[in-house]
Amino acid sequence: MPQILIIDDNAAVATALDVLFSLHDIETRHACSPAQGLAMLAEQEFDLVIQDMNFTADTTSGEEGQVLFRQIRDNWPDLPVILLTAWTHLDSAVELVKAGAADYLAKPWDDGRLLTTVNNLLELAETRRELSRRRQRELKQRQSLHERYDLAGVVFADPASERVISLACQVARSDLPVLITGPNGAGKEKIAEIIQANSGKRGGPFVALNCGAIPAELIEAELFGAEAGAYTGANKAREGKFEAADGGTLFLDEIGNLSLTGQMKLLRVLETGRFERLGSNRERQVKVRVVSATNADLPAMIRDGSFREDLYYRLNTVELALPALAERREDILPLARHFLGDEGKPLSPQAAQALQRHTWPGNVRELRNVIQRASLLAQGPRIEVADLNLPRAPQRPTAPADEPDRARIVGALERAGGVIAQAAADLGLSRQALYRRMDRHGIPRD
Repeated sequence: MPQILIIDDNAAVATALDVLFSLHDIETRHACSPAQGLAMLAEQEFDLVIQDMNFTADTTSGEEGQVLFRQIRDNWPDLPVILLTAWTHLDSAVELVKAGAADYLAKPWDDGRLLTTVNNLLELAETRRELSRRRQRELKQRQSLHERYDLAGVVFADPASERVISLACQVARSDLPVLITGPNGAGKEKIAEIIQANSGKRGGPFVALNCGAIPAELIEAELFGAEAGAYTGANKAREGKFEAADGGTLFLDEIGNLSLTGQMKLLRVLETGRFERLGSNRERQVKVRVVSATNADLPAMIRDGSFREDLYYRLNTVELALPALAERREDILPLARHFLGDEGKPLSPQAAQALQRHTWPGNVRELRNVIQRASLLAQGPRIEVADLNLPRAPQRPTAPADEPDRARIVGALERAGGVIAQAAADLGLSRQALYRRMDRHGIPRD
């Protein structure tokens, strides 16, 4: 049952309020002086305070009521306070509302308005308590993750990140292939490092290859190695990434950029652990765990013939979908402070707000670049909004020809009752691909 503390030296007022609230299942306690009220607040938790503005020792100025309110605000900043005031103290009450009081009511009060105000504040207080409890649970869960697993230095605070990281730690114990999906710059390689750090191969090498950064004609040599003379410029034999990662983890970023020939050879290695260097007929055997990542819509690539379906299912034994930074906003400030380091200048409150409002199309990579640039250019003791030099997010108008696609997506969402996974399956898309199309067409994610 909610509990309200009434601080008023008029016993008749306290009795009237007690009767009113008891009829609505709200319990009250009464303090007849500011000192007694403060003592009771120190001993017991209350949901709301209703305090008078003037007491016997201060019948006209309302000064004692102002002092009491500020003491409550300083010691219990989240506790809502309603002020009861005579008309002569109305200006003081308005000033205290600006300072944080929940509301004020003139004597004699209106029972209906008072009950409405109290019920609204009690609901808000319960919401805040539930939010606080949820944050405490999340903090304990994050602490548990840090205690149980090696998180490879990943900084996070958002529940969306925690879910992905927790799942990465769970799947790390097996040697199953993992596919990490998500936009560029979101931190997919860090998730791969967590998998390696908590796997049975954590003592082995971690080798990363960005398949999108290697020319198509050289990607196979990068993966499987090459003998001297296997291609123009190959003056000596070289080992590939699979050999370098033997006994450890090979992280293949931008896997969608791999050629069809490379895909076929990769599939064979995943199935047999065997491969041949370019220009060689000798088979080599390795034990490598493959973790791949992509920002591409692989199911769509399968449909247009640019990605092998059998390879997709071989890579996608477990899928970890890493959201964009804009979808895990509680990570923004912890990451920004991490990039600033212990010796870096602090962010001004306005700069912190600007970081949280920005859409971050470049994700964590963009945030790191913005913070590093601001650290170099900031002239004052703090990093200000102007130092961030945040660009405006590009606006992409929806072309009229996209309307049929928009209607198809909306129809799938309606049939699925808003369940993204079900709608994506209906459309033959991954969840991330559906989210991107929803964003392009201006379809709200909620």
